[in-house]
Amino acid sequence: MGLHRVEQVRARLDLTFAVPVIAVAGTNGKGSTCAMLESIALRAGYRVGLYSKPHLVHFEERCRVNGEMVSAAALLPHFEAVERSRGDIGLTYFEFTTLAIARLLSQEPLDLVILEVGLGGRLDAVNVFDADCAVITSIALDHLEYLGPDRESIGREKAGIMRAGRPVIVSDPVPPHSVIAYARELGADLRLLGIDFNHAGDPQQWAWAGRHKRYNGLAYPGLRGANQLINASGALAVFEALGDRLPITAQAVRQGFAMLDLPGRFQIVPGQPTLVLDVAHNPHAVAALAQSLDRMGFHPRTHAVFGVMHDKDITAIFQRMAPMVDSWCFTDLPTARAATATQLHTLFESLVPNLKKPGVDAVEVSEHSDPHTALTHALTRANPADRIVVFGSFLTVGGVLKHGLPRLGSAHRP
Repeated sequence: MGLHRVEQVRARLDLTFAVPVIAVAGTNGKGSTCAMLESIALRAGYRVGLYSKPHLVHFEERCRVNGEMVSAAALLPHFEAVERSRGDIGLTYFEFTTLAIARLLSQEPLDLVILEVGLGGRLDAVNVFDADCAVITSIALDHLEYLGPDRESIGREKAGIMRAGRPVIVSDPVPPHSVIAYARELGADLRLLGIDFNHAGDPQQWAWAGRHKRYNGLAYPGLRGANQLINASGALAVFEALGDRLPITAQAVRQGFAMLDLPGRFQIVPGQPTLVLDVAHNPHAVAALAQSLDRMGFHPRTHAVFGVMHDKDITAIFQRMAPMVDSWCFTDLPTARAATATQLHTLFESLVPNLKKPGVDAVEVSEHSDPHTALTHALTRANPADRIVVFGSFLTVGGVLKHGLPRLGSAHRP
């Protein structure tokens, strides 16, 4: 692992950005933070390019220009340019696609570029670009085989996107010491949630305060979920830090939060039964999902459609979600890296009876070949007043969305 190959190809492409660049790293909350930054900047009148990953259904979702997904035809010349320039240099899938999308964004007439970091930060392909502002969202245990065995090790990898003398926004409420220590060692302009910026609110509205700026009477972000105010606070801290280059109005903030749309982040699809889609795939994200589910209105039964990569802490995921679930529909996913439905079933059964929902004698379990089939089965088991939660890998949620947004209608079951 290293950046030397990506840096060589980037130099051959003469690939740079002439506008401010924001890099967003972290374990959870990156996609939401990027969407908030994009939405506010667009409402402020700026031309915005966004690189995010992974995608749910179509690869082109990874690149948006002014809020619109780019076409495959628009990306093709940039893939060709990377292929020509790399020569005999081998690139991974993520390195190649990052360079192609970055090249497209570099040639668009933009005012701002937002780059979502993938795994880690220090050695991620995005880190060949010097960010004018770095963001580090919540840090949790994930990808331990690459990033290290604890939050301190993982935090140090994420901190690698910082640059000396430039602002870094840390929206994790309890950041690893390694993040703070590296920022101070490097001489970055460190801005911490709870010290340099904060939020407060009641059930109707919330307020934000930074070093020199305040916003009051804000409506809650359009994205639902227990941690979205933390992500929103980090986004506003970015605009305060870049205020001399990207000034925004309070109206842009309010409109930006209100008009957010990001599929698969505690996305509630109305219907009978209610459908919840969430790409939570590690224990920290699943804990937030469980908290958000607990805040919903009453549903007699909860049916879970679940598929995930085998290298995740699946036992901890079960421990957090099982107390809320009445039936599990485990699904295969179209990648060798995924746990099979049978493996998930076997692990779940090995953890019973410790994972049963309180007051429930038996939990229904089924195995399915794909997420859409699993959702169809859950629908046959659900009453109109129930809810179905599709969660886990992006491939799980994407497998449900690839035929369009489901509109559910369930007959009453006795």
